[in-house]
Amino acid sequence: MMFRVLPFAALVALSACAFRHDPPALPPVTRPAPVTTTAVPSTERAPVTILISIDGFRPDYLDRGVTPQLSHLAATGVSAAMRPSFPSKTFPNHWTLVTGLVPDRHGVTANNMEDAARPGEKFTMATDDPFWWNTAEPIWVTAERAGIRTGTMFWPGSSVAWGATRAKDWPHETTGGTRPHDWQQYGEAVDDRQRVDGIIDWLRRPAVTRPGFLTLYFDEVDTAGHQFGPADPRTLQAVAKADAAIGRLVAELATLGQPANLVIVSDHGMAPTDSRRTIALDTIVSATDARIVDTGPYATLEPLPGRDAAVAAALLRPHPHMQCWRKGQLPARFRYGGNPRIPAFLCLADDSPGGAWEIASTAPTKQVSDGAHGFDNDAPDMRALFVANGPAFRAGKRLATFDNVDVAPLLRDLLGLPAGRGLDGSDRAFHGVLIAGPQRRTLPNAAG
Repeated sequence: MMFRVLPFAALVALSACAFRHDPPALPPVTRPAPVTTTAVPSTERAPVTILISIDGFRPDYLDRGVTPQLSHLAATGVSAAMRPSFPSKTFPNHWTLVTGLVPDRHGVTANNMEDAARPGEKFTMATDDPFWWNTAEPIWVTAERAGIRTGTMFWPGSSVAWGATRAKDWPHETTGGTRPHDWQQYGEAVDDRQRVDGIIDWLRRPAVTRPGFLTLYFDEVDTAGHQFGPADPRTLQAVAKADAAIGRLVAELATLGQPANLVIVSDHGMAPTDSRRTIALDTIVSATDARIVDTGPYATLEPLPGRDAAVAAALLRPHPHMQCWRKGQLPARFRYGGNPRIPAFLCLADDSPGGAWEIASTAPTKQVSDGAHGFDNDAPDMRALFVANGPAFRAGKRLATFDNVDVAPLLRDLLGLPAGRGLDGSDRAFHGVLIAGPQRRTLPNAAG
């Protein structure tokens, strides 16, 4: 999602889980008209980097004829179908994108997880206790320490005081830690216009207080994909809506005269699912033998005391449409299974051309057709979006599929930060598409 090396004005002139049977008749998805605006000179403004996530956006949504803004940015910039990390879930992958580490190493191993050090507690997508996040430093903390102001208009973990400790008792005061200089607590009711306006308002500041790195997050494509499935017209309407928000951001940046390198990503794809393709765990393992931690495209289980052998006997034998492993015996390509927060057993459902399966505690009582993610991260349905466009990028470049651990090293390059040590990703995939020079920030950043 970064602007091309074309003049900024030239770019803008061209841009601008629910129940379902048969969907009601809907008006056709319309292509929004290209956004046009008059740019002001940008010579006095240093380029900024904006990392944008469109949750659940499959790369092939660009082929559906409803994304004029994103398709133009892809055609005039750099694009790829990106491989998410396993598990292909929202929070693990958003944390990977900003740390450069796989979930097994950065510690956010699932959307729902437990930790033996916190008995009785469970991490959910509303958890902001730094304990769960402190293993790996996100790039906004690295940037702040280097003197680059940052602003996050939603991103999983961005409201956390990273590195802090939090008191157990109310009012749960935190001690120490670093947050982005500007950040917003996630609110689903904050619409796309307000999210874009927040970014633009931060960039209207004087240079000394203007962010040099920003994040922006849109959730409607993932929500629609879960409700209706990836091929439903209502999901494509959500895709078109997110595309229009990107077009508005580009137009507002041009009007402001703010050059920007945009990196537009998603965390995972989306597979069509149906409740008639469900594996019921209660028919395989007894509730007296194991406690189920998570279900869906994959399931995790913890044996009850003394029942490990019984659970292994039940799960590790062949099962139609599902394979199970002990956590330490998962395929090496998943790069998953060593973290203590991962339960003892993991079962993965098939995501095949004939239809994806899901794992549930019990058999469903109603028929539902919808969408899900969390499958094998190398499955085509799980591919994630990558579009980069801006003054730091060459035009019209299509990259081979790469792993999303490479995004954080790319962001470091754009911000002028040193290469990270011990990361799981690298910037090698981008060596042929980056332009050296003032299109990228240099340190120290004294003037935003």
